[in-house]
Amino acid sequence: TQPLTLAELAAALHRRDTFRLPAEAESRIQACYDYLHQRLTAAPDQPVYGINTGFGALYNVSIPAEARTQLQVNLLMSHACGTGAEVPSELVRRMLLLKVQSLSYGHSGVQVATAKRLLDFFNRDVWPVVYEQGSLGASGDLAPLAHLCLPLLGLGEVNYQGYRLAASDVNSLFGWEPLELQAKEGLALLNGTQFMLAYATEALERTQRLLDAADVIGALSTEAFGGCADPFNAHLHRIRPHAGQGRVAERLRGLLAGSELRAHPRYAVQDPYSFRCQPQVHGASRDAVAYVATTVEIECNSVTDNPNIFPEEDAILSGGNFHGQPLALALDHLALAVAELGSISERRTFQLISG
Repeated sequence: TQPLTLAELAAALHRRDTFRLPAEAESRIQACYDYLHQRLTAAPDQPVYGINTGFGALYNVSIPAEARTQLQVNLLMSHACGTGAEVPSELVRRMLLLKVQSLSYGHSGVQVATAKRLLDFFNRDVWPVVYEQGSLGASGDLAPLAHLCLPLLGLGEVNYQGYRLAASDVNSLFGWEPLELQAKEGLALLNGTQFMLAYATEALERTQRLLDAADVIGALSTEAFGGCADPFNAHLHRIRPHAGQGRVAERLRGLLAGSELRAHPRYAVQDPYSFRCQPQVHGASRDAVAYVATTVEIECNSVTDNPNIFPEEDAILSGGNFHGQPLALALDHLALAVAELGSISERRTFQLISG
C-alpha cells in the first residue's frame, strides 16, 4: 500500500478515480486473516478481546466458536444507532476510501472480500446512509462506521443515483451476495477514525483555499487603504524566520508588485495592525495548518482499529489506536487558525469603512 498524501486524495476524489486493491495489499490482508484463524484454532481458549470475548465491560465473557460470527453481526447492528442529518455523500466517499486504506495494511484480520466490497461501493457510487450524530471520538467513530459498513451485510440503506434504497436492493442490482463476517471483522469495521478523518481532509482542502484567498484579499485591501508595502519587506522576515510568515510576505510582495498606488505620497508613519501584521497573522495560520496537515496525513496512513494483529511478530495486541485525540486537538487548532483569518479581515474592513 502506497502512502496516501492529502494532495493525492484530493486529486483522486476530484477526478472521481476508481480504485482497486493492489496485489501486495491483498497478500497482507490474507496473511493477517490466515494468521488470526490459525491462532484461534491452535489456542481456542486463549482470550483475545472482541474476537472470542465480549466487548467493553463484558471483556471477561467467553464467546464460543459457533457464536463468533453472530457476535460481529450483532456488534454492527447494535451500533448503527446514529441520528441527525445525513452525512453528505462526498464525505461518505472519503470514509469508504480511508477505511479501505486503513484495512489494507494487514493488521485488522478482515477478509480480502470485505475490503474489496467497500471499494465496490466506492467505485459504483453506492453511498451508505450515515448520520452526523453518534460518534464518541474517544472510542472511535463507532456509530458512523457501523452505518457505513452495515450494507456489507445487506442491511441498512444507501444512496444510489439520487435514490435512497435498501442496501439489499442495491446488492441484488449488482449481484452482490451479503458478506458473512468472520471473527474480528465487525470490530475492525466499526473501530476507527474515518468519520472524523473524512471531515478533517475536506476541511483542510477548504482551509487551503481560504489561506490563499486571504492573502489576495489582504493585498487588495492594502491597495484600497493606500497602505505601505514596507511591512512585507524581506529584510523584516529574515530576522524572524517563521515559514508561514515569510511565505505570506513573499506572496504580498508579489501581489502588490507594479502597483501604481505605491507611487502615491504617504502621510502616515505606519499602517494599522490589520494591514501591517498580515504576514505575522496569516503566516501563523499557515504554520498551524501545516501542523494539522501533517497530523491528518499520518492518520490517513494509519491502522486505527483494535486489537491489532502482527503475523510476523506472532502477536495480537490490544491498544488504543482508535482514539480520536490526535485529530481532535489538530482540528481545534485548525478552527483557531481559520478564525484568526476572519478576525484580522474584519479589522481591515472596519478600517476601510471608518476611514
